[in-house]
Amino acid sequence: MRNLLIIGDENMAAYAEAMEAEGYSACLRPPGASGPIEDSFDAVILDLTTLGEDTATKRLLEEARGEDSPALIAIIGPDQVAAFDPTRNLDDFLLAGATPRELTARVRQALWKRSRVDTKNILKCGDLVIDLANYTVHVAGRPVEITFKEYELLRFLATNRDRVFNRDTLLNKVWGYDFYGGARTVDVHIRRLRSKIEDRQHTFIETVRNVGYRFRVIS
Repeated sequence: MRNLLIIGDENMAAYAEAMEAEGYSACLRPPGASGPIEDSFDAVILDLTTLGEDTATKRLLEEARGEDSPALIAIIGPDQVAAFDPTRNLDDFLLAGATPRELTARVRQALWKRSRVDTKNILKCGDLVIDLANYTVHVAGRPVEITFKEYELLRFLATNRDRVFNRDTLLNKVWGYDFYGGARTVDVHIRRLRSKIEDRQHTFIETVRNVGYRFRVIS
């Protein structure tokens, strides 16, 4: 299930209910309330008409954000349009008064652009289908038996398609900072993973010489 944070007043409750009805887990938080944002949510919806002196949320809008940051969708008022900069760190924005259906569509599109994961937590990459809720993998309809670490490695690469990762980064992201194994651990798992999900018709993981690996759908 995709986790959403909605920052706004009680008028945002209808949006939260609509997102829940679409299969998301939505948390409604008033402006200025404390709590983690970066690591806990897949998307954050900001009602900028009620932001006030919520400095933490304003800082989220202004600071540089990485690929692992949540998608940001802003709601602005008609009087903010002229001064609003759509190039700031946002994935999308819409005007206050938009229907819950429109917000749901914007959130779905923003999440799809980032990770290609739909609301049912199904990630589709050509003939490769990863069920993120049930930890299953299929290629062209065929179930694939992989270990948990192979699954985690595949999930990380597939949700960051076309990005090149060196071995140290993959070790940190998949095995954790406290893992003491060497870079060969990554190579071994990549080789095993390829043997299970790739064949003459399907290539998903590309070796970038002298750098590392990236996920690309080549059919």
